[in-house]
Amino acid sequence: MPMKVLIVDDEPNILMSLDFLMRKEGYEVFVARNGTEALESIQNHLPDVVLLDIMMPDVDGYEICRFIKSNPETENSKVIFISAKSKESDIKKGYEIGADFYITKPFTNKQIVNKVKELFITS
Repeated sequence: MPMKVLIVDDEPNILMSLDFLMRKEGYEVFVARNGTEALESIQNHLPDVVLLDIMMPDVDGYEICRFIKSNPETENSKVIFISAKSKESDIKKGYEIGADFYITKPFTNKQIVNKVKELFITS
């Protein structure tokens, strides 16, 4: 059964390119355009990995990460923040609330694919 990847970003271009990339790698992919959709998708699909933007119009990525890590059904899901927030304090906060990786924008497709593969190899 393919690993389930949820991509959460309010930028359509990023969603489309990551969706294409993850499907090409053989993952089952779900997308969410905001925090509310993300929370719904997490409960419906129980993803193995969540590629998560932080700055979104409704529920931010930090809250979504807290939800994932505090829910017994999803606490083992891996979270990779993909964010334009590149200050050390933002990155530190991401790891403190449970992120497995923190990648700053702009990123390369190869970076994302490698991090997702790395998570599955080490888990």
